[in-house]
Amino acid sequence: MGLWKRIARSALVRETLGVLLAGYLGLVRRTNRFMMEPEDAYDRIGPLMPVIAAMWHGQHFMVHFAKRPQDRAASLVSRSGDGELNAVALRRLGIRAIRGSGARGRKVREKGGATALRGMLRALAGGEMVVMTADVPKISRVCGTGIIALSQLSGRPIVPVAVVTSRRIDIRSWDRASIGLPFGRGAIVLGDPIFVPRDADEAGLEAARQEVERSLDAIHARAYERVGSQDPGAEVRR
Repeated sequence: MGLWKRIARSALVRETLGVLLAGYLGLVRRTNRFMMEPEDAYDRIGPLMPVIAAMWHGQHFMVHFAKRPQDRAASLVSRSGDGELNAVALRRLGIRAIRGSGARGRKVREKGGATALRGMLRALAGGEMVVMTADVPKISRVCGTGIIALSQLSGRPIVPVAVVTSRRIDIRSWDRASIGLPFGRGAIVLGDPIFVPRDADEAGLEAARQEVERSLDAIHARAYERVGSQDPGAEVRR
């Protein structure tokens, strides 16, 4: 292994980078003028807490801006090296990390999906909001079944969330990740709560999956519209 790879994998380096990332995101939050849509979103969602906050991949840098200070929250974070950095940043921002990620086929055990699911169920039962991506790695903007299963098993509603800033860096990655820049405008848009009945059959689960997908697409389009631009991730639908 080369010197730079060893340095990048160092726990100290990841801790330092995570702290710097958290500090930067705090700066972005403080220096952007954010609007909330709908304006009474917290009044509507507050009584339903703890909820499952759903986002698309690529929103993980800024989705925590939508959390109220009084809300206890845990976020699903992958077991990858990048995930370790994100976990450090989240901890500094007051959000507990649950390690694991969605996957398909035999990779479920390797990615820690089952363990993470149990962890998220415990978090919700203990009053923590859970934040997770609705789509699984490498399949951007297609809602997976994991978030639907979590809602069905926990009885907690899914609330789609989009956070966008007018000044940002859009990364040409598979998930079209965006990271905000300071001194601009921002939009936080929440979708209507989506409930998955405990006794839902296969057709009902699929209907809920499609509803989450449609809602996330709609609120992302609306958030980008409110800051005067277009969603760069929408092109993956074409």
